[in-house]
Amino acid sequence: MTSGDLPQGSSRHFVLAAGGTGGHLIPAFALAAELHARGHHIALITDERGAKIPGKPDYLTAHVLPAGRFGKNPLKWPKGLAAIREGRRMALRLFETFEPTAVIGFGGYPAFPALLAANSANIPSVIHEQNAVLGRVNKFLARNVDAIATSYPNVQKLATKHQDKVHLVGNPVRADVLALRDEPFPDFTEDSLLRILVTGGSQGARILSEVVPDGLAMLPPALRARLQVTQQCRPEDIEAVRERYAHHEIPAELGTYFEDMQARLADSHLFIGRAGASTIAELTAVGRPAILIPLPIATDDHQAANTAEIVKKGGARMIRQAGFTGKQLAKQIQAMAQNPDSLSNAAHAAWNCGHPKAAKDLADLVESFGGADMMDVIRVGGEAKASSSKEALAKDALKKDSAQ
Repeated sequence: MTSGDLPQGSSRHFVLAAGGTGGHLIPAFALAAELHARGHHIALITDERGAKIPGKPDYLTAHVLPAGRFGKNPLKWPKGLAAIREGRRMALRLFETFEPTAVIGFGGYPAFPALLAANSANIPSVIHEQNAVLGRVNKFLARNVDAIATSYPNVQKLATKHQDKVHLVGNPVRADVLALRDEPFPDFTEDSLLRILVTGGSQGARILSEVVPDGLAMLPPALRARLQVTQQCRPEDIEAVRERYAHHEIPAELGTYFEDMQARLADSHLFIGRAGASTIAELTAVGRPAILIPLPIATDDHQAANTAEIVKKGGARMIRQAGFTGKQLAKQIQAMAQNPDSLSNAAHAAWNCGHPKAAKDLADLVESFGGADMMDVIRVGGEAKASSSKEALAKDALKKDSAQ
């Protein structure tokens, strides 16, 4: 059901809970924008980083709750447990005044106490998984939530017994990025510039700074002469990278942060970088070929899993960091850019992996809980499946009774 089908005056309240990183908050903000456009009220539960992150809508009030973490040191577990309990108590107090129709978690430790509170207060709950491997918090919560929204057709570590709750919606992206989806792939001929965009995020960007300039220098002279590079670097690496490009006589614009990243993505012919969930979602939303180097220390190797679909369909190449050398990079660039059709075909393959209606489909799903009876027609396991809000609430009650 969409906003046009809602009865007059049916505004409801929803709580979004997410960790303080962009990977968790970008889809949360996209859902907030869609729900706000439909006339609903939204609150955000996050940590101190999330409350200050750029891009948070002004209408989205942030509530900072203690979350607690469980690392490898058992001596710190009691402190983590105490923080979770306090966070749960604070969330319950928020729910008493805000009276949410549903609570939606996007992973990360701050989502944990909020979803625990929703379960104990008999409030319908949904979790959204951005990666191709179920995150630790979402894995723990999966059995007690009413729906599990996924970004990929196949999600590792998601138990078979939970498949009847699974709704493939995709990973929502920012509106300014999604707006590029209908724009054509930049003209690329045998004589035109080859514009390459390189980003690595805050973690592990050093390997890109070390390998990419030298790899580009190994391209055949005719192709190397057509390069135009934009690269995001860590502050401590930027001067060394600048010297490398100057030594190779390759024109490159370097920066530690680009405010107009969506415009640079729009102009690029090829992306080189990590394989975080938001990166993959944006590449597939816009339709850009990529050479992806998964972060090797990512939990459960989820970045490598994120590349599986786009690589299988021909939209990207994946290089493990252990084998990420200048020679290997040059080889893969040549294979993708050997002729104009190769790059444009890869761009189309990436575009076909996108989920442009992710925010709308996720909003339809969360709207299906509470209020007037509404039907959820999001695809489940590749087929249409409908369930009324009353049925969802009944299932929730049965689950809680059996757990007591």
